[in-house]
Amino acid sequence: MGDTIWIILAGLLLLVGAVGTIAPILPGLPLSWGGLLALKFIPSTQDDISWTAIIVLGVLTAVVTILDNILPVWGTKRMGGNKQVVWGATIDLLVGFFLGPWGIILGPFVGAFAGGLLSGTQFIHAVKQATGAFVGYIAGLVLKLVTVGLIISFFVRTLVI
Repeated sequence: MGDTIWIILAGLLLLVGAVGTIAPILPGLPLSWGGLLALKFIPSTQDDISWTAIIVLGVLTAVVTILDNILPVWGTKRMGGNKQVVWGATIDLLVGFFLGPWGIILGPFVGAFAGGLLSGTQFIHAVKQATGAFVGYIAGLVLKLVTVGLIISFFVRTLVI
């Protein structure tokens, strides 16, 4: 009975983390990985997942988390964006969270575009800069979703075995 409660708590950590891969407020991947790591310390599941899997997924989580923070900035700068464009994308990503899925997806583009216009950039260049921010954000999101999918698959496989 005691292990069941810990497994449920680990599963909740994993689910909150999965939501956090999309919600910019939560550290999604580290929470999901923490849920998987918790299984390693529960007596009834500890032998069903290897330390190698935990470490590899932990390193992948760290790398993707870092890339997720770098890619939007890199995409923006690659397209000629400045600090105002990066800040606009970041602020609208956070604001977009409260507007639902479309706000999360389009927020970085709208914010980067507004930041570009407010910094005196011409319309066409602001669109280019915003596109860079958007592509960087989507690339980071895809990497996070793939990684959380791997973590979930290991979690489920551990419980099914």
